[in-house]
Amino acid sequence: MMKVSITTNTFDLTDKDLKQMSQLGVDYIDFGNGSSFPGVKEQGYPDLDKLLHLKRRIRSWGLDINRVTLPNITEKFMDDEPGSEQEVENSCQAIKVFAEAGIPIVRQRFARDTYPYLTTNYRAVQRGGALARGESLGFTKEKHETPTLEAHEKWWERFCTAYKRLVPVAEEHDIKLAIHPSDTPNHDTPLGGLGFHRVIDAFPSRNVGFVYCVGTRAEEGGSSLVLDEINHYGRKERIFLVHFRNVRGSLPTAGAFEEALLDDGDLNMFKILLALRKVGYDGCINPDHIPLLDGDELDANVNWEFSNIGWRHSSIGWAYSIGYIKALLAALVEFEGK
Repeated sequence: MMKVSITTNTFDLTDKDLKQMSQLGVDYIDFGNGSSFPGVKEQGYPDLDKLLHLKRRIRSWGLDINRVTLPNITEKFMDDEPGSEQEVENSCQAIKVFAEAGIPIVRQRFARDTYPYLTTNYRAVQRGGALARGESLGFTKEKHETPTLEAHEKWWERFCTAYKRLVPVAEEHDIKLAIHPSDTPNHDTPLGGLGFHRVIDAFPSRNVGFVYCVGTRAEEGGSSLVLDEINHYGRKERIFLVHFRNVRGSLPTAGAFEEALLDDGDLNMFKILLALRKVGYDGCINPDHIPLLDGDELDANVNWEFSNIGWRHSSIGWAYSIGYIKALLAALVEFEGK
């Protein structure tokens, strides 16, 4: 049975946060910021005792931790700078800590998997004045080149160097190692549609898979691409977590896209749940990049302006999205008659 998880970008969750998550019916928490864990800044990887203390607090509210983020792989490693191998070693140590804490999924971020200069961000004003992230190719008048084939292959070589260390550790400790698609999915980004195939071709381990982001993939090809990819990767059991985001438009069709509330974009979100159910997916559904509703406080990131990327207490947008997903999941059970 699919469950609901939400993303937070801070380790310092208050009892007020956990109480409201519990009241809204959240099942799990995903931690989106690898540097937020105590110990990362001091020793390069999380402190186990503090992590376990937080987990006990979370579980006391009927919740648990579903996915965490490893320390970032930065430009230093991707450029093969001296001493940068320590970044991968820190991620390996973090995997061991998270596994000992009983956390099932880790995500690794890599620098330069996106080309933000290709699109122009804008504030999309939607239903009732809701604010959302928009990105346009056409509004970018200055012409930019994407990396050459040689630069692309160099990125892939460094990615593989890191994964050759990370995957055996994940296998040894029976933890799932997930990667998120390039967001924004401009042409030639290394973790677009072709890049996803490349990852599991090179690393066929059952511990290697994806944070499958519905919205990001729809930005590249709309609902037909999303449904095809769910069928393909879901049958292979490589979807470890689903980011559940609706969008309007796509880069190929409109030259732009806008994130939207779950009922207000181009995608039929119930049909997406049906596709996930059909391939046997039973992980978490995570509301993702929520438009800003009146009265909400924005948890923003410079790379995703006008997008609420992390949990905020008393957020109307988060409450709406959690409730919408729970209603869809209830309808799915009724629809199947099970």
